Amino acid sequence: MTGFVAFRAMNNAMWTEGIIAVDWGTTNRRAYRLDSAGLLQAEFEDDQGITAVPPGGFPATVAEVRERLGDLPLLMAGMIGSNRGWVEAPYVPCPAGLPELAAKLARIDEERAAIVPGLSFMDETRADVMRGEEVQLFGAVAAGLTPPDSLVCHPGTHNKWARMEGGRVTGFRTVMTGELFSLLGKHSILAQWLHTSVSVGDAFRAGVRQGLQGQALTTELFSIRASVLLGRRPAHEAASFASGLLIGADVCTGLSEATASTEIVIMGRPELTRLYLAALDEAGRTAREVDGERAFLAGIQALVKEIA
Repeated sequence: MTGFVAFRAMNNAMWTEGIIAVDWGTTNRRAYRLDSAGLLQAEFEDDQGITAVPPGGFPATVAEVRERLGDLPLLMAGMIGSNRGWVEAPYVPCPAGLPELAAKLARIDEERAAIVPGLSFMDETRADVMRGEEVQLFGAVAAGLTPPDSLVCHPGTHNKWARMEGGRVTGFRTVMTGELFSLLGKHSILAQWLHTSVSVGDAFRAGVRQGLQGQALTTELFSIRASVLLGRRPAHEAASFASGLLIGADVCTGLSEATASTEIVIMGRPELTRLYLAALDEAGRTAREVDGERAFLAGIQALVKEIA
């Protein structure tokens, strides 16, 4: 409760009922009402991501969140803090932990709101950024769901492979697996076959094994079309094979960050984590699954305590 008292002092608002935490992404948002002890009281999810908000429309959209969950201070994370969001919250460079995030909150005092900054990584050869996943990463460690030293896979539109050392993110890599699968299903020559459901079966696992070989995806993807046309693979298996192929290549990239003894965690929504769990099994690795929503709420609570 001390952390929540500190958060309301930060916003110069005398309130005792709690806060609203929002995981606000590009296409979706999830909002949670937490009481003064950090316990979940109510929640909702919809498709009102930042791209659905018209120019200048964030104050009205935030007011709508309060209408649904209560007139409370807001702590928000995700693309809401990007240069396409409400107020930009500059990235915090890695290595970073909870103290660095708490110190760089972007505060909107007149709205009794604050936005969590994302993380950035840059070395001699590449640069990378994340927004939203950092709350879950630190929350999972704080709640004891993830070891402080581990490799965390966070599936989604842009999958993250984050190195955790001492509870801090020391580096990460992004793989555009989810977005690429979506684009293939809408705009590619494979589109007619990629609308069936993806399941963890023989076709998916065969795709994973192919992807793990590290060969050029541009070649392997076209081979899916040829295999269907020539009767080598049934059309209804194309989506599962394509998903396995992309995820296998993704896992191949992620495991380049791991040693044989590295503990691997898959964090996110169950419908995605189960696919990566199966892919890692094909690669001969085991992993634990962590629910992303639970990790996000733990991260919000940990952040509020850090502000105290």
